[in-house]
Amino acid sequence: MASTHKAILSPEQLQAFQSSDTHKLIVSYVEALNESIVSAKLSDDCPQSKGVLDILNILDHVESTAQSIPPVDNSGSRFGNPAFRDFYDKIKEGAPSLHERLSGLPANSIPEVSSYFIEAWGNRARIDYGSGMELNFLCWIICLETLGVVSSSDHKALVLKVFWRYIQVMRVLQSSYWLEPAGSHGVWGLDDYHFLPFLFGSAQLRGHKYIKPKSIHDSEIVEEYAKEYIYFACIQFINSIKSASLRWHSPMLDDISAVKTWDKVNSGMIKMYLAEVLGKLPVMQHFLFGSILPYDGPPPPDSSTKEDPNCGHVHASIDGGGVGQQQSGWGDCCGIPVPSAFAAAKAEQGKLPGAQLSGPSIRPVPFD
Repeated sequence: MASTHKAILSPEQLQAFQSSDTHKLIVSYVEALNESIVSAKLSDDCPQSKGVLDILNILDHVESTAQSIPPVDNSGSRFGNPAFRDFYDKIKEGAPSLHERLSGLPANSIPEVSSYFIEAWGNRARIDYGSGMELNFLCWIICLETLGVVSSSDHKALVLKVFWRYIQVMRVLQSSYWLEPAGSHGVWGLDDYHFLPFLFGSAQLRGHKYIKPKSIHDSEIVEEYAKEYIYFACIQFINSIKSASLRWHSPMLDDISAVKTWDKVNSGMIKMYLAEVLGKLPVMQHFLFGSILPYDGPPPPDSSTKEDPNCGHVHASIDGGGVGQQQSGWGDCCGIPVPSAFAAAKAEQGKLPGAQLSGPSIRPVPFD
């Protein structure tokens, strides 16, 4: 098995990726998972194979690791907590042995597969998290299915059990270490951090007779259905840490709530994922390629250019100029550090409720 590497540094390489078999595999896998949970509830009886149970045990281990490494006193900073780096190092160190627990996983594939697993928890240098890291978790699952640890018959469980457990563990990391949203140019997720829970969550609600997209504004409905539907659980989470109306701090979700049916929300989410995650250079610069998810596009414009240790990747020009200048600190592609919403929520304690939280400027939703 090959080691993983980053390969997308320019718009031309991103375009090549978008027409590649690897891109098609990722999109088809998202669509397959999406279809597997239409009309399904989180409480539905869902058979769990040994592979699924092994993965869940690994996720339990990740959570217990985080709980064993509490945040440090960070002198009142509202940015990421340095203890996250200790957590990250612990996960990276233990990744090979964790993967040995996965029955059927070839030993020679562990270095490649575990690289996606390690990167799924956030960026060590920036102490941030976004939809690119979430994509790493998806790719980890794709690798495990490709290698036979799980199969297509596990798809429903992979969303309702495995993926939802991952989100729950990520909430622990986000709230404990105050992970910053990755990138400040629009923050490439729907709730600062995530995208896929809303995509899969809208699939659960397709064809529902009573709940409508606009129901996210009804607090009683949100509370009642958050236990069964991922979408409403995510709305409940946002409401729990952000003051003021959803219309103020989550304008994209507010726009989506005006869509008439969940079918259209779900199909729009898939289009948006292609455009806003798989189609965004600042996200895909971090993508890892290997033998399972190969890259066969044009080579980097300058193979001698080294990664910025602060960002963890080479800074690329967004306007098509290839690899841009090297500089210390964050590149324009990464944005500037943005405090965690958990830090903002803590800062608001004791103040009058309803204060508007500052947020990114968000473009219209490409649903139509």
